[in-house]
Amino acid sequence: MIKDTKIAVLIDGDNIPSKYISEMMEEIAKYGTPTIKRIYGDWTNPYLSKWKNVLLENAITPIQQYGYTTGKNATDSAMIIDAMDILYSEKVNGFCLVSSDSDFTKLATRLREAGMVVYGMGEQKTPNPFIVACDKFIYLEILAKDNDEDEDTNKGKKGAKPKKENLYSITPKVIKLLKNSVDDAADDDGWAFLGDVGSLILKKQPNFDSRNFGFQKLTPLFKSLPQFEMEQRDQTNGRFKLIYVKNK
Repeated sequence: MIKDTKIAVLIDGDNIPSKYISEMMEEIAKYGTPTIKRIYGDWTNPYLSKWKNVLLENAITPIQQYGYTTGKNATDSAMIIDAMDILYSEKVNGFCLVSSDSDFTKLATRLREAGMVVYGMGEQKTPNPFIVACDKFIYLEILAKDNDEDEDTNKGKKGAKPKKENLYSITPKVIKLLKNSVDDAADDDGWAFLGDVGSLILKKQPNFDSRNFGFQKLTPLFKSLPQFEMEQRDQTNGRFKLIYVKNK
């Protein structure tokens, strides 16, 4: 992860609910600095009225696109044209495309071909072609879930809401993905640095996120599975512990 990555955040206002905005911007900040923030839609449409209340709070610039024929298609076209203009301006080195629409699949592919890192965000209904076209894809439902759990912790047990179900369960297919990735990243003794394993998993499956399975990080996810062995090793300078994993 490159901390100084300058990111252009482009939001498809037609199919992303405004309720995710706070968690969404906090998540984007983990991957870089959002230097351009724009949202696209027909702002004469009452459907987008809820967005108007949160745009100023998050310094997001609304881009008006009238629906001359079909509003959705007009919004998509405006967002794609702006993305290419930003690409050629060379002001950023990464993009975050926020949409649950497969129409942005080709855009994500083109941006990556140009050397941009592309993060995708959308709801769980997002079609797979758009997901796999991104370097990493984050489900918005998981961000909202994290926020709810934080609020529950602050309220205490009496005020806690019922815990939401995880987006996915750990199936044999997931175990196979993890085991194969450990094998691919392992040294001659079978041990693999967990950071390398995580990067490899994302290359294979961009929407993989330990939070999808109820774990905040990859380490506790692996620790919960009996198929793996883990150990901590000291770095040369002794400041941090490195986590390694091995298939049993």
